[in-house]
Amino acid sequence: MSESAPVLTDSVASANRQRALGHLAPYVSEPLGHFIEGQPTSGAGGEPFDVLDPSTGETLGQVLGGMAQDVDAAAAAAKRAFPEWSRTSGEKRRKILHSIADAIEQRADEIAVVESLDTGQPLRFMSKAALRGAENFRFFADRAPDAQDGLALPTSDHLNYTMRQPIGPVGVITPWNTPFMLSTWKIAPALAAGCTVVHKPAEWSPYSARLLVEIAHRAGLPAGVFNSVNGLGEGAGRALTEHPDIKAIGFVGESSTGSAIMSQGAATLKRVHFELGGKNPVVVFDDADLDRALDAVVFMIYSLNGQRCTSSSRLLVQDSIHDEFVDRVAERVERLRVGDPLDPQTEVGPLIHPRHLDKVMGYMQVARGEGARIRSGGARHDCSPKGYFVQPTLFTGAHAQMRIAREEIFGPVLTVIPFATEEDAIAKANDVEYGLAGYVWTGDAGRAHRVAQAIEAGMVWVNSENVRHLPTPFGGMKSSGIGRDGGDYSFDFYMETKNIAIGLGQHKIPKLGA
Repeated sequence: MSESAPVLTDSVASANRQRALGHLAPYVSEPLGHFIEGQPTSGAGGEPFDVLDPSTGETLGQVLGGMAQDVDAAAAAAKRAFPEWSRTSGEKRRKILHSIADAIEQRADEIAVVESLDTGQPLRFMSKAALRGAENFRFFADRAPDAQDGLALPTSDHLNYTMRQPIGPVGVITPWNTPFMLSTWKIAPALAAGCTVVHKPAEWSPYSARLLVEIAHRAGLPAGVFNSVNGLGEGAGRALTEHPDIKAIGFVGESSTGSAIMSQGAATLKRVHFELGGKNPVVVFDDADLDRALDAVVFMIYSLNGQRCTSSSRLLVQDSIHDEFVDRVAERVERLRVGDPLDPQTEVGPLIHPRHLDKVMGYMQVARGEGARIRSGGARHDCSPKGYFVQPTLFTGAHAQMRIAREEIFGPVLTVIPFATEEDAIAKANDVEYGLAGYVWTGDAGRAHRVAQAIEAGMVWVNSENVRHLPTPFGGMKSSGIGRDGGDYSFDFYMETKNIAIGLGQHKIPKLGA
């Protein structure tokens, strides 16, 4: 069993918990509503639902379920604000977005403890997530002045030039695993492009999203440019994806939900950008630096409680080193510190919600039924009687056709599959419906390029864990998504490209009826 960090008893963790509860106090005295046209509002007064503390199972507060009327109000506010915001100079948008980044940095500690309490993610990761959010705003702020720039494409008869223009009000739907950072990752480029936004945060982790929209407006964002509507997917989410005034939907979440959103937006020909599920392989060849590969393998599945879209949840190990390498992984898994996410020493916290806990625990029985071995973990963790804790789990004796090797579990669960040759590794890496990310560990430069190019994934890291460089494209293939985030790739989604052709007065125009 993994080592336990005491839950709700450690003095540092308890102090952090009290600070987080203090920051949440203004938002839990009554059901949390929405933020529309620069103001908090209870809107149409939808049915409230509970937000749970993943560490204890207790209720943190309640949130009003947004209704179609609330989405209508937010969309109308975004539509009214769009003409002025879209005409605001890139230099002024850059200044405002930098002010938002400054405010995020000033409140990074508050954001981190609130999000750690709200999501169950260990504080050691959430402190960095808040700063990453500020970095996202700074990065796209600096690109705002050039967002509309295009190309000069002259011919002998015409001067063609392209330019980009913001598409209009957009909807952003974000997940519960690292909600603050992922919200900034979508919203910052939309604002930099000149779009207005209606945001629907994940219902299981709404509080840091409220902090973000309030921070943005206090930093100088005009009313109506950024609106937030809480609620469930089948209510507020569907109303947003079907709304005729919302020109595009950026969504991060499950592949099945992405498919539903695409269908819901079809009637209004809505542009969609999806970052969806993954069953990402990490391929370890026998010529790799095995010490570094070990660190990366463990980090990329057990950090963020395994609730990471780019987690390397399938470990493909060359058979010549399989037993020795898996022994080393198992040893590390057994030593992971599981406990209160607000304890800075905790490495793995609780899962987000009892429904998700049931899903992840269900795969323990699936593994047994398929004949895999549960080498480590496989049960609830005993560090909290009512929290949603799972022992970090390692499945061995698996093959590529098992459900545990094909389906996204989205928890601290790693499935090991042996392979024999380079061709075998590529075939097994690609033998899933997903194609978000891949990781390759090898000392052979030629093999590194061959395998990385052959893996069917939108992103491949070689001899590295997931290290993001913000100008690069981020997104997946197959059932893992549509479109790319990052750099100008984000502007390709939030903006329309227009071509303007100027006749130079020399070309022959055909005559009819002359």
